[in-house]
Amino acid sequence: MHYPEPISKLIDSFMKLPGIGPKTAARLAFFVLGMKEDTVLDFAKALVDAKRNLSFCTICGHITDTDPCRICQDKQRDDTIICVVQDPKDVIALEKMRDYHGLYHVLHGAISPMDGIGPEDINVPPLLKRLQDERVQELILATNPTIEGEATAMYISRLVKPSGIRTTRIAHGLPIGGDLEYADEVTLSKALEGRREL
Repeated sequence: MHYPEPISKLIDSFMKLPGIGPKTAARLAFFVLGMKEDTVLDFAKALVDAKRNLSFCTICGHITDTDPCRICQDKQRDDTIICVVQDPKDVIALEKMRDYHGLYHVLHGAISPMDGIGPEDINVPPLLKRLQDERVQELILATNPTIEGEATAMYISRLVKPSGIRTTRIAHGLPIGGDLEYADEVTLSKALEGRREL
């Protein structure tokens, strides 16, 4: 179907977002056309502001509008523990828990030889520099439970082991309320590995 050029451009723009196909993009574009002009301008301004005013913390790599980020600036945080995650979204997920009070380090990806991503392509060198601080006693590896996430965790743990810093891996297993019959073999295996005494 041929749309007028402005709406075609809008549809193409929406299709650049992850998980948005042609039908969803067209639906969103027509929804935008039905919005009040002030609302559309606010939406456009929010997009531009986010792109212009956000950057990555020079200490931990988390997304921030101040540098260093608010977590790195917080004197109440436990600076003896650093939790390593793949993406800024992971920091937000862990912060929602309100149980973790240490610091973070965001890798911005994972090692993936198939995709040509090596340790030098992610935020590993700054992590090693941070670990030279004698206050750091524990490194929690909270990379995703994927082949790439596991490979990244193993790589970092091998690098850190000689330093004597305690290196731990988050447990993976069954979700609360989940049924064993619906769990895959890898999840069940990880749940058994991560069992603890009651």
